[in-house]
Amino acid sequence: MVSRSATDRTPVGAAPSPEATPTSTRSFGVGRRERHDASAFYARFSPPLISEDDAVASAPDLGDGCLSGDARDMRQLPDGSVALVVTSPPYFVGKDYELEMERDGVPSSYLEYLQMLRDVFAECVRVLEPGGRIAVNVANLGRRPYRSLSADVIRILQDDLGLLLRGEVIWQKAEGATGSVAWGSFRKAANPVLRDMTERVVIASKGRFDRAVPAVKRRNEGLPAESTITTDEFMEATLDVWRIDAEQATRVGHPAPFPVELPRRLIDLYTYRGDLVLDPFLGSGSTLVAAVRAGRRGVGYDLDPEYVTLAKQRVADEHRRLEAGPARAWDRRDLAGDTVVQGGLFAQNGVFDDDRALDS
Repeated sequence: MVSRSATDRTPVGAAPSPEATPTSTRSFGVGRRERHDASAFYARFSPPLISEDDAVASAPDLGDGCLSGDARDMRQLPDGSVALVVTSPPYFVGKDYELEMERDGVPSSYLEYLQMLRDVFAECVRVLEPGGRIAVNVANLGRRPYRSLSADVIRILQDDLGLLLRGEVIWQKAEGATGSVAWGSFRKAANPVLRDMTERVVIASKGRFDRAVPAVKRRNEGLPAESTITTDEFMEATLDVWRIDAEQATRVGHPAPFPVELPRRLIDLYTYRGDLVLDPFLGSGSTLVAAVRAGRRGVGYDLDPEYVTLAKQRVADEHRRLEAGPARAWDRRDLAGDTVVQGGLFAQNGVFDDDRALDS
């Protein structure tokens, strides 16, 4: 008589199901879904601490959301009231806006800069709802030597603040054949230097992998619950390489603006219509413009009153544009920079795209 384990559900005499014996994981990055048992791989790491907290708070009305102040103290925001943080911290490379802010305590060393980021991100964690995400756009620094700011941000978010790392997006800003010059030694092996054509967006979540409170329960409780991303947009946004043209500083009036398209994708991907989005380094207000364009609420902090004024103007301009017509669709491009035609969040005739996803 053949003995059978209690976990073997195959009927006696039947051929074993292919699903009954999962394969072991030997490689990652396969092009299609395959049944792998990855438990041996993950057993090498300490399991993350997952929270069952699902308390979601509401933030007060903050007007246009452009606040003058230090993001290390966001007392206007209750605990657990923010769905998504999207930000691009100052680069700490001597740009004019960093030098102008010295009177407000801009760090004098890279280690002080990292401590400032840690303090700001800790306050972001406080205001994030359970399962809320933080997406930090960073450019790696220097060449002699090269400094991986993205690695330092990951360490702060994951190791210092205990967030769950969800991945990194590579933002491809330009084609490799542009006129950017940083050769070091041209056509010689002595000291060739890599040219920066990309930045990173580090993404992490607070306490759990899913958003707190399922969408059905959210609707019943009057919480934001409507997803607005189309299938095409979702498939593109869940790739880890995004081709988005960089923003021109002279057009926006800020020395290091990031394009509205970047926070727009993150907002559509990670939030529901009506959710609150935070940018602790407001700058020119691109994140808040994207929030308005996507039908979300936005709030941001900046120490420089001139940038707060600039952000207020851009947010007001976006509201006026929406009063005149539907929101702009995504500016989708393939990795070669060619435009991809697609209806985006709204169809061309101003009617909602029928292909919207709604969580169950």
